[in-house]
Formats: sequence, structure tokens, C-alpha cells
Amino acid sequence: MVDLSEYQKQLSEALNNRRDWLERTELPKLKDEFRTFHTAFYSLYAQLLKRKLIKEDPYKQEAKIVDIEVPEIGPFNETDRQEQLSLRLSHFDNQLDFLVNFYQFSLEYMGLDKIKRILGLVKYVDWVRFSPDANATPNTRALVELMNQTKNGADQLSMTLISDALLNLSKSTGSIMGYLKEVTDFNRESYKLDLRTKTTSGMALPEAAQLAQIKKKFAAAAPGKPFYPDLAEEVIREDYSKSGPALREKVLKLLAMPEVKPKVTKTAIPFKAILIDGLYAAGSVGAILEEIIPKLEENHNLMQNRQAGIWEKLKKVLWQMMNKEPDPVIYEVEYIDSNKGVPLREKVNYNRFQEELEKKSKTLSNITPRSGAVAKMEAMAETQLESILERYIREIQGLHKLLSALDDFFKSAVDQLDRSKVKGIKPELATIKNAMIKANQKRYEYTAQREEEEQLRRLGITTNG
Repeated sequence: MVDLSEYQKQLSEALNNRRDWLERTELPKLKDEFRTFHTAFYSLYAQLLKRKLIKEDPYKQEAKIVDIEVPEIGPFNETDRQEQLSLRLSHFDNQLDFLVNFYQFSLEYMGLDKIKRILGLVKYVDWVRFSPDANATPNTRALVELMNQTKNGADQLSMTLISDALLNLSKSTGSIMGYLKEVTDFNRESYKLDLRTKTTSGMALPEAAQLAQIKKKFAAAAPGKPFYPDLAEEVIREDYSKSGPALREKVLKLLAMPEVKPKVTKTAIPFKAILIDGLYAAGSVGAILEEIIPKLEENHNLMQNRQAGIWEKLKKVLWQMMNKEPDPVIYEVEYIDSNKGVPLREKVNYNRFQEELEKKSKTLSNITPRSGAVAKMEAMAETQLESILERYIREIQGLHKLLSALDDFFKSAVDQLDRSKVKGIKPELATIKNAMIKANQKRYEYTAQREEEEQLRRLGITTNG
């Protein structure tokens, strides 16, 4: 029998090298791929909301997520189809948002059980074979039919957006599955090494080749840690069967570092263009705010007419005659703190907030490829563009939060008889969120590309372009 201690030494060294490589290069790529995946899905989700093919989940913002959990995948009755799909897609979007913004992408955290849950999210809808055939899951079949309805009567821009989103979801699924396989392979071999050091290395034959004996000793050596019989059987075959040497060699080849042949030159990356694309995404919010402002004003007037008595209306007329500023209107709204998951209250000076919206709408509407701002942006330094993009993202996030809270406030504060008169802005809010995701994605892309170029520079690799 070949000395197994030497193999364990080689396996440990291979795993350490593999760990460094995965943490340094592959896991950041996996997270970026999930950002692309989420952005593409949210584009479809916003289209479905906009066309009222699904309903807005009233409790979506209140959901508190502490770990990945795959939403319901089972069949549903046709009578409950819209309601069920609305809830499932809302939960799916929340899970992806948690994964991209809060999940810890590290090998220490992403064990085999957690990888299984992440795979459940990736396969929740079959984006690669996106068709309503008999083998498709209930979620896939229902979503395919809804997307076909969305395309009916859609304008060219919406058609392009839907097609691009479906293509990106399919491509990202393949990339994500590749990265997850790398992490899974590492976790399996790491677990098997742990199994050897804690159990089989201290056991003599024939007990070391008996699954029941390994399980018994492992339970005593590592209480509370899951036991995987299939991996234990792999250890037995690799260490004690006739085909063991070939199997061990196969494992070491699987974990071997991919050969990297760095090029002497690398095409220069248009860093400014990435940041400007991010600003264009943020700038698209300006037109959406223009649509929201009159709706808010109608809701505000509805509230004031309900609350104002004869004397209040007379005061308003007198203020207008004397060119005096009316008393500020304060609305107390509530929203969920995204970091702590607890409800927070905030007082909004409506008139001041309305003015801020109008100013921000005009500012953002000027950031388009056809505006005179292009030359100004190209003349700016990258650090200045990055700072502006970060500021706009923060400001838009703040506006989105308060707009969403005001939307909920108006719907709940008016009399029951006036509820139908309230102008909802959920589709517009969904479009704003999509724009924020795109702008953020460009910001992350810029940062990642800059870091990569810096690493290449340290290696002596120059850019060419």
C-alpha cells in the first residue's frame, strides 16, 4: 500500500493553493456574475409589474432575510396563479438582492449545505431552457407564458430589454454554475481530507474501509458536523481499493492550479467610459422623477383637501394674495432600515421634498448621451467622475426610500372612499431601482477593472491602447 501520509501532504498543499486562488479570483467573479444575474432578472420583474401581469407584494420591503432560502417551487392552481407567482417572484428578487448585497462570499462560509441553497436559487427558473414544455418546472412554465404576454404590444425598447435580460440570465447561469462547481469540488476534497485526518488515518484495516466504523469515529471526533456517506465511500475507494492510485492522481489533477500565461501587453480598458455609462444609468432616473412628481402632487392635494376646513382654505387664499409662504406640510412616514431590518420613522417636509425632486429631476435629465454634458464628463478626471457617480447613487437611493415610504403613506392615510383616487408609483419605483442596480454595477466594474490593472502593473504587464 502506497504511503497515504504523503498523499495527504500533497492534497493539503493543493487545497491551500486552490483556496488562495478561489478567494482571490474566482469568488469575486462569482459575486459579479450574480450582480449581472440579479440585474437581468429585475429588468423582467419590473416589466411584469409595469404591465400589471403580477401584483406588487405589499410586504416586500419588510422582509428580513438572514440566510439564503429557496422560495416555493411546487405547482399551483390556475385560480391562484397570479397571486402565487407574484409572491414567489417577489421572494426570489429579495433573495437575489440579499445574495448580492449582504451575503459573505468566502470558502469558510460557503459550505456544501449553503452551496446547495445557492444552486436552488440559480435553478429556481430554468433560464437556459426557457420554454413551456412538459419537463419545465411550474415556475418556469408560468413565467414563460407571462413573458410572452409581456411581448404582445410591447414597444421596441421593451422588446430589446426583455431579450437582453433573458440572454444575460442564460449566460450568467452557465458562468455561475461553473464557479459553484469549482467551490463544490474544493469543499468536497477539503471535507475528505478532514475525514482522513480525524478518522481513517488513525484506524487500521479492515475498520478503516468500513463505512459504519468511519461514521462512528467521525461522530466522536467532530460532534455536530454533518457526515456525508458518499464522500466517506470516495475516501475508502481512493485509499484502500485497487484503483486507489489512479483516483488519487485524478483528485490532485482536479485541484491543480490552472496554467496562466500572462500576456506582455493588454488592451487598455476605457475606464472613463465605464463610469460615464454608470452616470447614464443614474441619469435615466430624471425622466422617471418627472412622471412621479405630478402623481405625488395629486396625492398631496387629495390629502390636503380632506384635512382642510373652511378656515384653512381661506388662509391658503390669503397667503397667496400676500405672496407668503404657507405653513410647511409634514408627513411622518415609515420604512425598513435595510441594514438592521427594523422599521424607522421620518418626518418629511413635503414642499421641500417636492422642490428637491424637481431639482434632481432636471439635473439627472441632463445626463444623457445626447446632451452637452458628454464633453464635460469626458474632460473630468476619473476620480471626479467616480465621486459624482457614488454621490448620485446615494442620493437616488435616499429618494427611492422616501418615495416608497410616501407611496405607502398616501395609500394608507386617505379615507377608504378616496383610496381609488391615489396615484400609485410602484412601477416607477421598480424602474428607479433597476437604474440604481445598473449604475452600481458599473461602479463595481470600474473598481474591479482598476484593481486588476494595478495587479498587472505590479507584475510588469503593461497596457496597450
